[in-house]
Amino acid sequence: MIPSFARTGTLPAGIHEVTWKELESRLGFTPRRVRLLAGLRSALTLLKKAGCHQVYIDGSFVTTKPHPGDVDVCWAVAGVNPDLLDPVFLDFSRSRAAQKARFLGEFFPADLPEGLTGKTFLDFFQTDKETGTAKGILALNLRRWRP
Repeated sequence: MIPSFARTGTLPAGIHEVTWKELESRLGFTPRRVRLLAGLRSALTLLKKAGCHQVYIDGSFVTTKPHPGDVDVCWAVAGVNPDLLDPVFLDFSRSRAAQKARFLGEFFPADLPEGLTGKTFLDFFQTDKETGTAKGILALNLRRWRP
């Protein structure tokens, strides 16, 4: 369930399980956000086909901002068949331009260390870049998700 947003516009600290229906109803409140959800759906369909079971959603999309820049996702690597994984999910060239063009978002393996902090992306996503304080992210179980 998506909890109420804090005064800062972010989620309270923690990993909050969410359904696709909740994502659409709570976060699809502007035309821009609806477009981001469509891109996310396309990406999640491909990740699920490759065997991914869990994704974590972050970025300005998981705030109260009406016009987020994109959607940031890290995906659990366990169970993913590299032969079935679309290469775009491992293309980090040109600031992930191919991912942004195709899905309107950026996708990182959850266990991969983020470049500046060395934290895994799963941990990095749970830290507010401006303040360094803990913030919440959303988790979507792809085993239960139906595109």
